[in-house]
Amino acid sequence: MGQITTDQSHQVMATFAGNTDWDNIDFETSQLQELVIRNPKEAGRQFGAFLKNGGRVIVNVKAFQVWKTLKLGIHRDVKSLKKAIEENGRASDWAADIMTKPEFIMASQETMVDLVNVSVADLGLTKATPLRDIYARAIELGLSLCPAEVGPQLRLQYPDQPNGEWLRVAMEAITASDGRPDVFDVERGDGERWLDASWGYPDREWSPGSHFVFVLRK
Repeated sequence: MGQITTDQSHQVMATFAGNTDWDNIDFETSQLQELVIRNPKEAGRQFGAFLKNGGRVIVNVKAFQVWKTLKLGIHRDVKSLKKAIEENGRASDWAADIMTKPEFIMASQETMVDLVNVSVADLGLTKATPLRDIYARAIELGLSLCPAEVGPQLRLQYPDQPNGEWLRVAMEAITASDGRPDVFDVERGDGERWLDASWGYPDREWSPGSHFVFVLRK
């Protein structure tokens, strides 16, 4: 394959610039502008890799590090699990509701799971993306959906969660009593630690800055 000339590279860049929807790029989340200013050589390397890969974003799977290791199966039933949460935080009515459903299965014996905390952008998705596509991309990159028990146990085993943080648990949605599909949220606001629930509709879009918790496959 031949090398392109400087004039050809300028033409390529002009074409990209003229056909890019700049208004829909979240520079703060992607940190692209900061990277170009701080380390232009690295920005150029990443852009070169993007071109070599046929215009597809490359995500280094090895970059996913274990964020937190949880122990599952340490409560004998849902009742004792709920009691532990209420003693250490708060569970919303929506979260408490889906914990009563048959799809909420607790581990029968103690087991450990390694979790990663990633944004939609960390998965190489740079615009608002449907939940189904976020899950598909994560699985493609070596991550797995969480067992439902991860939500309540993460609330219990993450007492030092920063105020203002909101994490969605990547899991198969559980149908709530009102008929909507829900997934757990683990959040802290106004100093209170919450186990909550969000809509888990497959076509619901999430911004590049939204954070999800997945299991890191071994």
